[in-house]
Amino acid sequence: MSAFSRFTPLASALPSTVPFVGPEAIERQRGLKVEARIGANENGFGPAPSVIAAMREQAGDIWKYNDPENYALREALATHLGVTPANIAVGGGIDELLGQIVRLVIEPGGTVVTSFGAYPTFNFHVNGFGGRLVTAPYAGDREDLDALLDAVKRENAPLVYFANPDNPMGSWWDADKIVAFARALPETCLMILDEAYSETGPASALPSIESLIDLPNIVRTRTFSKAYGLAGARVGYVISTPGTAQAFDKIRNHFGMNRLATVAALAALKDQAYLSEVIGKIHAARNRIADIARANGLQPLVSATNFVAVDAGRDGAHARAIVDGLMEHGVFIRMPGVAPLNRCIRVSVGPEADMARLEEALPLVLKKLA
Repeated sequence: MSAFSRFTPLASALPSTVPFVGPEAIERQRGLKVEARIGANENGFGPAPSVIAAMREQAGDIWKYNDPENYALREALATHLGVTPANIAVGGGIDELLGQIVRLVIEPGGTVVTSFGAYPTFNFHVNGFGGRLVTAPYAGDREDLDALLDAVKRENAPLVYFANPDNPMGSWWDADKIVAFARALPETCLMILDEAYSETGPASALPSIESLIDLPNIVRTRTFSKAYGLAGARVGYVISTPGTAQAFDKIRNHFGMNRLATVAALAALKDQAYLSEVIGKIHAARNRIADIARANGLQPLVSATNFVAVDAGRDGAHARAIVDGLMEHGVFIRMPGVAPLNRCIRVSVGPEADMARLEEALPLVLKKLA
């Protein structure tokens, strides 16, 4: 009997893979130590001291399960956003929520529209539930709204994914364009509006809550991983109509949220002064990365995220050589996965020590590749 016959045909056909190779795996595989961790779109400035204090204070309660209704966090988010708790669903980061959305909407063979080269973890979930991906290429390093809408209508797709601001390019569309796109979608198509970087972009890129809250086919996903500095805590949430938000109760792991992660999210939400301070640091670090890139003859793309995509001027092989070369100096960065986006490298913001190490290592790597 085949060793894999106990699995479904779909599971048997899927590769065993991880969408991103983590810096820990690179250290193990290459025997190198990461000295500047500026590749995973984390917030190297970390969470607020008040958040760490809250976690320490309540660490003794970790023997308790988290509230399966996520009542306190949903109440706090609702107050913060100006909606009702019924408009909110909570999950273990956007990645978990994306898998739940795909599970809710896509049956095997169902069509899902996304941009070619956009967030690969979403594609991972689509493949895992047997969906069929239809992609539209980027245009001018931005996701192409017109091409995405055309694909949805042509394919009669029940699900479309769009991130604003975008990963991996850091680009964005202004709010009026997003709202127009959302309202032009067929009501049979659910839109994931991934707003992981909503706090770090310009105000003009963020549609108001009121502009989309009446649409049951729009799901906005947000996170505490980026600006709030809680990537390791895994806390994300959904904003939608009550009927859509409450559908997550049908399939989610009701005891899946970490109790201390919830404590951290509640404390982070209260400390908006620290959030403002960190956003200022993120903007300054983006400028620092851009300056380093230009000083080395590379072209930084304008970014609304906590990273900067940098055009390395050639092709994906050259960009990969830069990524690998920087790792030889302990500098961990990443790059987009498909052409033509993969002509770029992607550098996350971080403290000045990390920026200085990048500034020192990049010219050495480029000189070796010349």
